Amino acid sequence: MENCTLYQFKLLKDQEQYDLVFNKGQFLTFLLKSNSRFALYALNKFFVEIEYDVKSNEIVNKVRFISGDKLDLYSNMPD
Repeated sequence: MENCTLYQFKLLKDQEQYDLVFNKGQFLTFLLKSNSRFALYALNKFFVEIEYDVKSNEIVNKVRFISGDKLDLYSNMPD
C-alpha cells in the first residue's frame, strides 16, 4: 500500500503498519524522555511516532497523527 491515507493506515494490522513505517516512511528525528525514545516518521501526508523502551529497546507504543500538539513537540526542539 504505497500511498495510503491515515484512515487506510489505521485499518492495517499492527505488523503491516510497522512494515510500512520502517520500509516506506521517512525518519525525521527522535526525542529522549526518561526511559523512552520516540522516533518520528513521515509517511505520505501524516506522521507516525514510535515509542521504544530504552532499557529493552522494544517498541511499546505507536501514535498516528496529521498535526497538533504531538507534532509541536518536535517542531519546538532546541537546535
